[in-house]
Amino acid sequence: MNNTLFSSRKGMTRRRVLGVALAAGSAVPLGVGAAPAWAEDPGTPAPRRLALPVPTGPYAVGTVSLRLVDRSRPDGIAGPGYFREMMATVWYPARDVERYPVAPWMPAGALQAFLADVGFGSLVPLAPLTSGHVGAPVRRLGRRLPVVVFSHGAHSHQGDHTIVVQELASHGYAVVTVAHPYDTYTDFPDGRVAVPLRDRDAPTLPGDFAADLRFVLDCVEQLAAGCNPDADGRELPVGLRGSLDPRRMGAFGWSKGGTATACAMLADERVRAGLSLDGPMQMNPPLAGDLDRPFMMISAEFTRDAAPAAAAFWSHLRGWRLNIQAQGAAHVSYGDNEALFPQVAKLFGWSGQQLQDVIGTLDPDEAVKIQQAYPLAFFDEHLRHHRGHLLDGPSPAFPAVTFLP
Repeated sequence: MNNTLFSSRKGMTRRRVLGVALAAGSAVPLGVGAAPAWAEDPGTPAPRRLALPVPTGPYAVGTVSLRLVDRSRPDGIAGPGYFREMMATVWYPARDVERYPVAPWMPAGALQAFLADVGFGSLVPLAPLTSGHVGAPVRRLGRRLPVVVFSHGAHSHQGDHTIVVQELASHGYAVVTVAHPYDTYTDFPDGRVAVPLRDRDAPTLPGDFAADLRFVLDCVEQLAAGCNPDADGRELPVGLRGSLDPRRMGAFGWSKGGTATACAMLADERVRAGLSLDGPMQMNPPLAGDLDRPFMMISAEFTRDAAPAAAAFWSHLRGWRLNIQAQGAAHVSYGDNEALFPQVAKLFGWSGQQLQDVIGTLDPDEAVKIQQAYPLAFFDEHLRHHRGHLLDGPSPAFPAVTFLP
């Protein structure tokens, strides 16, 4: 399944879902065929840049990218003498952000490759910016920051859930997003641009993702100890060293990243709480053993009724567990897609039905609020031990959310 920004609810390829969504005939094909006037005529005013919602927390957000090399895992695809290499980004509460540039949603090279691959090259100049300020100093909050690591979906990128990531950071978390090698779009500091490798033998199974997450936890521990895990020794933001709490680490992921989160938790007790955003839970290596730490599943297509692997995983949860579902949600509904697709639909003249064919019938505004509220409530309860009431049962503030028995 191609779980990317422009993936479908039914596992179709990104280009094909657009063809189906636009099959009515009168609509302008998006990314295929005629381009919009503003993309071809320099004299036509360009539309506004796409926008992500501003996080709701009390703190400004900082961010920094790291190049990490796991020397315990040789990289046979790269060749002899090479090791597993990945980019990671740390998001954190920051201060004095006005002096630091705003981070893009994706690095330039990765953005161009990604949008060209999905047939949306004309959107490159309109790509959204984040709320993160590159290199801003860390805001100290009286104690070390709880840490959450994020794992993206197949053939996706580490920024595809920026809404959730910067929301957590704005509430006092350090969030580390990882770009899983050979299954993502990303830029390296030396100018290389990585794209997903379509080779079946590439190390892109959930177990490979989980090993990446565990290595990132090692790097978090290095940062907590005052060390710099960046392979190039690049300067870190002021206050980042020694600011993270390795005793309060959680993880979450979308789609295959949700499965990887579960795999990492089963293998590593440092992950104190895990959250899956519509993960299929098709374990590779196979599921073995029980899990006694808190785990939450936010389902859309991969419900326990529809996905036997998800039901099997649920039966192995022996600690705190919760499964919720937003009615009308599609596989892409718990990420940035819900904020970006309605804007894209307006740019290209999609009908309401065409938009729903891609993102489902869940109201986009409620979808954004769901992904801001529920992950935060989960990690607040299980990493900070700040118990609220959102996870107790249905809430009138989120009428689409149902609690599954």
